[in-house]
Amino acid sequence: MSHDISALRKFVSPEIVFGAGSRRSVANFANNFGARHVLLVSDPGVADAGWVGEIESLLTEAGIRSTVFTGVSANPKVEEVMTGAELYKSSECDVIVAIGGGSPMDCAKGIGIVATHGRSILEFEGVDTITNPPPPLILIPTTAGTSADVSQFAIISDPNRRFKFSIISKAVVPDVSLIDPEVTETMDAYLTACTGVDALVHAIEAFVSTGSGPLTDTHALEAIRLINRNLEPLVTNTADPYLREQIMLASMQAGLAFSNAILGAVHAMSHSLGGFLDLPHGLCNALLLEHVVAYNFPSAEDRFRRVAEAMDIDTRGMNAREIKKRLMNRIIELKRHVGLEARLAQLGVTTSDIPYLSGYALQDPCILTNPRKSSLKDVQVVYEEAL
Repeated sequence: MSHDISALRKFVSPEIVFGAGSRRSVANFANNFGARHVLLVSDPGVADAGWVGEIESLLTEAGIRSTVFTGVSANPKVEEVMTGAELYKSSECDVIVAIGGGSPMDCAKGIGIVATHGRSILEFEGVDTITNPPPPLILIPTTAGTSADVSQFAIISDPNRRFKFSIISKAVVPDVSLIDPEVTETMDAYLTACTGVDALVHAIEAFVSTGSGPLTDTHALEAIRLINRNLEPLVTNTADPYLREQIMLASMQAGLAFSNAILGAVHAMSHSLGGFLDLPHGLCNALLLEHVVAYNFPSAEDRFRRVAEAMDIDTRGMNAREIKKRLMNRIIELKRHVGLEARLAQLGVTTSDIPYLSGYALQDPCILTNPRKSSLKDVQVVYEEAL
């Protein structure tokens, strides 16, 4: 009997504790890893919201020392990772805890890599480049969207190349993810919209990815369903704990899907944009989404029909052209309702930037699993449509 080895699928995920108050078990998990001194990674916004102080107190009460590093910007930079790793070494830390959105979590992953290898984070670009196991990593997401806390991705910005590079490895899947919807109550409506649409993009791209399979499909479709039904009401009423929990769950499931099925052209193009203009990742994704859906549609019609159904579109009796139109309209409507209507030109992208952006997008590993093969010209056309 011959087996097709390419049909095999791996599924990685951290240990996950989901639910209101789960952040409060941080000291237990740090203790399980034998922590004596934790490097606590975050950013100024999360610190101002009071979450860093709370985690610090929980660790102190359990007799664990901590050193706080909040020098992380919205797209974590190479030098921020290196500075954090220096602090980890000089403070003789043994465990990393990060609380924040995608940036502090990705930065923490980078710090862990550098701490055990002692080389520049730039040397770890690509797939499976990590040889030494990083220190134990506990992540607490404060946004419902980026899913860095469940993924085998770390995305770091290199300002010298104006380029965001990806590190993809099982070694950057955290040991523990404490997913606590209470922590998202300090997000404003705009951040809720950006990160929520980011999670929607994760789920759609994972579902149509060439790396998708039965282990990821259920997570992806459920995430699409949850976001389609709950994101607009949550943006209107960010204080609603039930809606926050639904979107947090959606974000987690979207993360489990994309971490294992990988992504597609939206992310490849948005990493390129974010590296070039230092724009928020969720916003870049949002602006490109329906344009990439339109481009990919003919290569995955049946998959997109199921995406449309998960977005509560009744596709019975519709031909492919109608389904594509209805799906794009629903995506555009959802974005409008949550206030993400800008176009690339309004963010300062010009026609002359497009060849540069397209070249970098084609170098991104996410383009490899896009359902439709993309040439330089294809990517340029999609960017032009999003202008």
